[in-house]
Amino acid sequence: MCKFFCTFAAAMRNHRYILLFTLLSVALLGLLLADVCLGSTLFSPRVLWEQSEANSIYHHIFLNIRLPKALTAILAGSALSVSGILMQTLFRNPLSGPYILGVSSGASLGVAFVVMCTSLFGMVSAGAGTVATAAIIGSTLVLLLVMSVAGKVKDNVSLLIVGMMVGAIAGALVNIMQNIANPDALKLFIVWTLGSLSAVGWQELQVMSVVLLVGAVMVTLLLKPLNGLLLGENYARALGINISRTRLGIVLATSLLAGGVTAWCGPIAFIGVAVPHLARGIMHTSNHRLTVPTCALIGANLLLLCDCLVSLASYSLSLSLPISTLSSLVAAPIIIYVILKLKN
Repeated sequence: MCKFFCTFAAAMRNHRYILLFTLLSVALLGLLLADVCLGSTLFSPRVLWEQSEANSIYHHIFLNIRLPKALTAILAGSALSVSGILMQTLFRNPLSGPYILGVSSGASLGVAFVVMCTSLFGMVSAGAGTVATAAIIGSTLVLLLVMSVAGKVKDNVSLLIVGMMVGAIAGALVNIMQNIANPDALKLFIVWTLGSLSAVGWQELQVMSVVLLVGAVMVTLLLKPLNGLLLGENYARALGINISRTRLGIVLATSLLAGGVTAWCGPIAFIGVAVPHLARGIMHTSNHRLTVPTCALIGANLLLLCDCLVSLASYSLSLSLPISTLSSLVAAPIIIYVILKLKN
């Protein structure tokens, strides 16, 4: 009888997980459809199926502007959320996020150098490809530095402190550049720091997808070690998990996911910190085999929702709000709730 109830409870949990994944997937499709139809110009999904000369402009907007932007929101939201749960597991800190190791600061330093320093010599070249390349180089240099430290330190606290100090150094260098830059270059850099999904076209989306796919494959290989780390490093070692190798893998995967998003979209705040808590709360488990895909789905839904709100503001209020502003407004209350819950 006891075995029957255990089997029944397991089956009910499986059905519950399937239902949650189904609901999140349906919500994702609905938000995707809403996102491609909303904007400064509204149109019904029906016009996408009607082949006429009058609808050709809508087809162009859908295929070349809104669909790449919506797919970018899905990829960026998923990548930031998954990298966030990796950092929270590694450092056993519920307020850790994907940018805690200084990857975003390194990307900002690279962009600042290209946009602001080169302008002093009359060599301004701030196209989307140039900015993305500078961000990748900056985040890669920080990644190499942090990984070299990760291979030498034995505890995660030291690694966390090193990452924060590297970010502080990069931030200080960016502040120096801001003080000597001309106003036009400074404005361009500030716009980049606010985050945007609109700068990603099909060509950029292809490169971004490859980078994020490599990071996602690494995450799937780390699921078992991540579950071991939930019980502490000593227990993980007893299970035969190589802690140093796992730490390096987590740092590299996080850098690819968070750095890839930052390179093409700029910094997007709070998504990577808030979504892992939502995933664990919805699934009622810390098993990464369940929480990681749930994080990916919730993050994609949340960033799509933020982009829909940006599009509505553009249509109804004629405001061009940065995506990072909306993500902060949506996700910051979740973090406040987590802090209050931990305190109690």
